Amino acid sequence: MTSEPSPDTATSFGILRRLVREHGQEHASAYIGAAVLLMLAAGATAWSAYLLKPVVNGMVAGTDFKQLRALAWLVAGLFTARGIVTFLSVLILARTGNRIVANVQRRLFDHLAGQDMQFFHENRSSDFMTRLSFAAASVRATLQSLIMGFSRDFLTLVGLVVVMFLHDPLLAGMSLLALPVGGFVLSQLIGRIRKSARRTYDGTGSIMQILQETVLGSRIVKSFNLEDHMRRRMHVAVREVEKASNRVAASVAMSGPVSDALAGIAIGAVIFYGSWRISIGGADPGSFFSFIAALLLAYDPAKRLARLKLDIQNGVTGAQLIYGILDRPALEDSRDALPGLQLEGGKVSFEKVTFRYRPDEKVLDAISFVAEPNQTTALVGPSGGGKSTIISLLQRFYVPESGLITLDRQDINAVNLRSLRQQIAFVSQDVFLFDGTIRENIGFGREGASDDDIIEAARKAYAHDFICRFSQGYDTNVGESGAQLSGGQKQRIAIARAILKNAPIILLDEPTAALDSESERIVQQALDALRQGRTTIVVAHRLQTIIKADRIYVIDHGGVVQSGNHTELVAQEGTYQTYFSGQFGQNNPA
Repeated sequence: MTSEPSPDTATSFGILRRLVREHGQEHASAYIGAAVLLMLAAGATAWSAYLLKPVVNGMVAGTDFKQLRALAWLVAGLFTARGIVTFLSVLILARTGNRIVANVQRRLFDHLAGQDMQFFHENRSSDFMTRLSFAAASVRATLQSLIMGFSRDFLTLVGLVVVMFLHDPLLAGMSLLALPVGGFVLSQLIGRIRKSARRTYDGTGSIMQILQETVLGSRIVKSFNLEDHMRRRMHVAVREVEKASNRVAASVAMSGPVSDALAGIAIGAVIFYGSWRISIGGADPGSFFSFIAALLLAYDPAKRLARLKLDIQNGVTGAQLIYGILDRPALEDSRDALPGLQLEGGKVSFEKVTFRYRPDEKVLDAISFVAEPNQTTALVGPSGGGKSTIISLLQRFYVPESGLITLDRQDINAVNLRSLRQQIAFVSQDVFLFDGTIRENIGFGREGASDDDIIEAARKAYAHDFICRFSQGYDTNVGESGAQLSGGQKQRIAIARAILKNAPIILLDEPTAALDSESERIVQQALDALRQGRTTIVVAHRLQTIIKADRIYVIDHGGVVQSGNHTELVAQEGTYQTYFSGQFGQNNPA
């Protein structure tokens, strides 16, 4: 999602440093508290191992039972205390981690909302969902692994190694010889973890994309008998994720037998050498048993530390996906500091505007036209001529390559984006309704609108009657993307939403193209009500919807090839007359 990684995310160490700086410092008190508790647990473990020396020697020498009983209570108390502080530390880490995940998800979504349309067109929605749901959790896992790895495992290991050296420095040195060998073997697994973890995230995104397409495109899937095709796509994606997950699991699991083999060799050597020292060299058994206990207790933290880098690498991969979005500038948010749009009449002007979606594809070529206030301006022409692009540029979904777009002589690229869009109401052919009630979907037109305002807007959009026929009326749920409503019903709700917004500029992009004749007639009446007293720009292929427009511009190959009202254009030989004749017949009167 970003072409070049920032210096802070180019390496695993850079990502770790950034995670600590952005999240570790914010939750420093919680992490310090958890670390202190884990240190106490580490100390209790080391002390328990050290106490085995007087216990065993006391048993062998027949020491007073009261002293052994005190030692027994002390060991029991240490293990109980370790359990309590471990529980508290895990609870603190869990709550802190959940807070971090929530903050990352909020921050990620807020940043996504500030991206421009180009960004959303270049990336799949399933990628966003993967990052928001799965990759965000990796931030928590990475920080938690660091805290527990150092405060619990590393300090426990250090404490137990100290106990081992206090009892027998030579034997302790022999035991630690296995560590460099294990470290070398485990380091070879890091590269495999990194590649496989990234494939897992990518594959999960593919699974979510296929699921989304199957659900949202269910009518097409069933109409064209594509169920088997979608099943095959899903099975391939699932299999790829399974393979990648298996490779990650195999790499992580491989650390187990390596650690076990090296630990077994070290413990066997210690037992052999220690038993010789006790039976022949006369060493005291308490030191040996305490040493063995410390060595055995050191096995688990040493094993976890050996896997720590593998676990962190898995988490770093997810964090990299998060920063891939966060490091991309939110272009729309950066313009909020600009002055607000001061609208007077609502005159729209395009002055030699050129625009391309791709370097080799010029969509608009120095186009110029004017949409006057309180008039309807229609844009007609062949598909791909640039009509819908004009609508998008006016809402500043994109920025033109050259030229100027003004509203009442104000450059729209030099005004606050929210103030610009606040003055525009948009109704498209592809109506989008949010999963919620009819009341909520109309209410999105103006925040804080009353029920009376919503009902009045629905009346003007000729939607009130059909809404009231539903058993739950305005509280009827429209379903995902309005799936519970017909095309005409969705379109009228969208018009009601635009009416409620009460914006002085109306943009209509093929609002009746997908409707039957009866629905089109009703929707056209609603649109007539919407256009009253406003600057209206309408894109249409069906000329009957724009015959009454005050001004018609014929757009072809990114430029204006004809302009005038219907009567003027139909009397001229040219593109408009050809369209009109094709739709209404040669002998149809103008």
